[in-house]
Amino acid sequence: MLKIVSVAVFVAMSSCIKAAGTVPAGQIVFFRSFFAIFPIVVFLAFQGKLGTAFSTKRPLNHIARGVVGVCAMGLGFFALIRLPLPEAIALNYAQPLLVVVFSSIFLGEAIRVYRWSAVAVGLLGVLVISWPELTLLGSGAALGDQEVLGVIAALVAAAISAVAMLLVRNLVQSEPTATIVLWFSVTASLLALLSLPFGWQALTPAQAGLLIAAGFCGGLAQILMTAAYRHAEASVVAPFEYTSMLLGIVVGYLAFGDVPTVHMLIGGVIVVAAGIFIIWRERQLGLERARTRQATPPQG
Repeated sequence: MLKIVSVAVFVAMSSCIKAAGTVPAGQIVFFRSFFAIFPIVVFLAFQGKLGTAFSTKRPLNHIARGVVGVCAMGLGFFALIRLPLPEAIALNYAQPLLVVVFSSIFLGEAIRVYRWSAVAVGLLGVLVISWPELTLLGSGAALGDQEVLGVIAALVAAAISAVAMLLVRNLVQSEPTATIVLWFSVTASLLALLSLPFGWQALTPAQAGLLIAAGFCGGLAQILMTAAYRHAEASVVAPFEYTSMLLGIVVGYLAFGDVPTVHMLIGGVIVVAAGIFIIWRERQLGLERARTRQATPPQG
């Protein structure tokens, strides 16, 4: 439930960023990160933990998570302003699939053949979504095409974001949710400021308002997402990212006139089907583990 709500808020954030128009990615990252701090502070004040929220014994881990997260965020925003909203969201579906892969490689989580098969099918769906743009690479004439760059950026962002999710998974073992989110927002804001010499632009009041709103949405969504990874394995929570597909299609059509392509719909359905299978399989394994525990007599 926490993951699903966080996805809805993240879609709202993406919509605000896309509505703001062409803004440098570093500038978007700053607004997204800095104004995310405000809902986090309110959350901490409500919990009575404002005085100790920034205290941590793992500052380097937080900084590493911030660096990786900023890279993923910047590339994701670069893609978002160059692609239709449904397609940008659908390409991000590679992230939860890669979380499953990286969870096995880096966290040692048990991933059985059924989930590996679902991941393979899901990645095939991602390829179907991106195929119209990726085939432009072979023509040579469209290498500078903005949509081609957007697709490449979106896929690289998904891979880096999967690594960021694993770092979050590691941090929740010892750090409070609000501390993780606060450290990330502060670190990302400072890192984003480094892009200032590379050409920030003057914003209209409407653009500034949209980016500030995106920041507030981002802070709230981060709190919900981090809490979600506290309650279940990364490879279990990640597939719920797919609920953003319907939201992306509806918002993209109503707000931006983005009509989903056949490739996006077919590929999206393949990816969602793979995610649903992973969720179902985890449910079955959970029931089997529960029955095993009940059937095992106490020792000693």
